[in-house]
Amino acid sequence: VIRENLTVKEAMRSLVKQAAENDNISKIYVADESNTFCGAIDLKDLIIAREGTRLDDMIVTSYPYVYGHESISECIEILKDYSEDSIPVLDNNNKILGVITAQNIIEVVDEEMGEDYARLAGLMAEEDLKEPLLDSMKKRLPWLMFLGMVVSSVVGIFESVVSQLTILMMFQSVILGMSGNAGTQSLAVTVRVLMDENLEVKQKIGLVAKEVRVGFGDGLLLGILSFIVLGIFIMIVKGRPAGFAFAVSGCIGLALMCSMVISSLTGTLVPMFFNKIGIDPAVASGPLITTINDLIAVIVYYGLSWLFLLEMMHF
Repeated sequence: VIRENLTVKEAMRSLVKQAAENDNISKIYVADESNTFCGAIDLKDLIIAREGTRLDDMIVTSYPYVYGHESISECIEILKDYSEDSIPVLDNNNKILGVITAQNIIEVVDEEMGEDYARLAGLMAEEDLKEPLLDSMKKRLPWLMFLGMVVSSVVGIFESVVSQLTILMMFQSVILGMSGNAGTQSLAVTVRVLMDENLEVKQKIGLVAKEVRVGFGDGLLLGILSFIVLGIFIMIVKGRPAGFAFAVSGCIGLALMCSMVISSLTGTLVPMFFNKIGIDPAVASGPLITTINDLIAVIVYYGLSWLFLLEMMHF
């Protein structure tokens, strides 16, 4: 830090005295007599400046800074926007408290990403390789127990459909797996996009529309493929009539397409909702989204099977 009322020659002399005690001298902060932050000067500009140049003319008064009471996430965003190697930390009176370097930010970002990844996986906190077994189990069990029971309960509602068309159980995992994957992919994309705090409403609507289109496109292709491949499989391997085989595969294909579209929409809207009410969108974790999508897929799959195969076609 150098004082604002110095000449270039005096500033260089002050810099030389401080250089041995500081690791980073590429950016020189300027403060007044009361240590109030005035701006910054680049070391290169100071070196090539003529002795008669006024120091005031070299000070970048718009240089970014953060306050000591601000959250880490806000500091990260400022450093990302300005791409500076270091940034001063000020108190409420704009006096310099210290500095945050790029290395500090890298460490903080790594911690933040670890926490977000843990939440995305449905863990209560980031796990350590040396963490005790019981502690790891406590972080995972709530999600596994509660959410799994919910899906099982919903499947039980369609017991009559399953009892009459047991073949449907063979392909339940296809519907659940595909829709769950689609929802998780949309979740990952949305959480990443929501890291931009300057995101406008129009851009959010565009994100929702894009994810729905992606879900529809993928669902349509996989639905057609399922209709053809599974129809042939049921007809040849299971020895069922062609009409029955392709009616079932058609129902599977339609359910797959519908569930993937809805899952993509859910995987986008849920984290947006969390973000809107001030909760970290990473809380909309993988297990939560997967369970929601499993519920949707089960209802769509067995609902369509009941409607088309039992009520309309009377199989």
